[in-house]
Amino acid sequence: MTHEQITYIVFAIILVVALVLDLGLLSRKNRIISIRQALYQTFFWVTLAIGFFVYMWVENGHNLALQYLSGYLMEWSLSIDNIFVFILIFSSFGVKEKYYGRVLLIGILMAIIFRVIFITVGVALVDRFSWILYIFGAFLVFTGYRMFSSNEDEEFDPHESKIYLFLKRFLPLVPHDGEGRFVIRENKKPVYTTLFVVVIMLAVIDLVFALDSIPAVMGISRDKLVIYTSNIFAVLGLRSLFFLLRGAVSRFDYLQQGIAVVLVFIGVKMLTEHWLSMWLSRNEQVFLSLAVILVCITGAIFYSIFMKKKGVPPDVTDDSI
Repeated sequence: MTHEQITYIVFAIILVVALVLDLGLLSRKNRIISIRQALYQTFFWVTLAIGFFVYMWVENGHNLALQYLSGYLMEWSLSIDNIFVFILIFSSFGVKEKYYGRVLLIGILMAIIFRVIFITVGVALVDRFSWILYIFGAFLVFTGYRMFSSNEDEEFDPHESKIYLFLKRFLPLVPHDGEGRFVIRENKKPVYTTLFVVVIMLAVIDLVFALDSIPAVMGISRDKLVIYTSNIFAVLGLRSLFFLLRGAVSRFDYLQQGIAVVLVFIGVKMLTEHWLSMWLSRNEQVFLSLAVILVCITGAIFYSIFMKKKGVPPDVTDDSI
């Protein structure tokens, strides 16, 4: 059995155990999660991801481990931007706080399944048609530029999104949560509640974000193990991160710009990889990617904290801390 196969088995065991813990111990039905509890859970997921990084370093060497860490940090920072859209969806559909955990859990489990499929297809295409990487690179540069210069007034409206309009067209929807159920019967016919709509929207929105994140991690590493593990570990921590950040949305005004710079950097790196390889070794490129990600993301977070935008309301406080 190869080192890679052993690492896949260890990852699968960690994934199953973590999901069992999350489902059995951390996901009691209709439980309201405080910021303190969300902090503990976030620490749990991040520690798990860092622990896997240490294992990869020992089992597979420092180069692959650093690629994984770079990919994880990239995906984790993108997931923060993802969460802000999740908050808008929950607010728009008036989801009660006691249903947050269960809805997020189902949405994230669906997102994991979709991401595995998406990654498998993407890796297969790149293996067969290597020139697709140049398309990914150009796409990341365009996405990063658009993200950096986006107009804040163009806020995402869940009720006007194509996902919701599609569901509304083909399914009988009701404007309430059915007391925590996803499907109920009215006039002897099945109808779908707002919780069902929100779960579908969370999964599809995450898949849309994956259009950026998966090419981005491919710009850091071509290794399938790195791509799968960094993506899934980042998605696993989405729920606890949601509860941790939902009361502090206004604290990260400039994070989007930091992420945009990283996407442009990785896109340019993919487009110029042939020439870049003449100047920098693979190890040096990994260190460069990791350094850019760390500087841009941490810089954007600290800049957001100390340079608050004008007209931004104060953060929401949580009495359950």
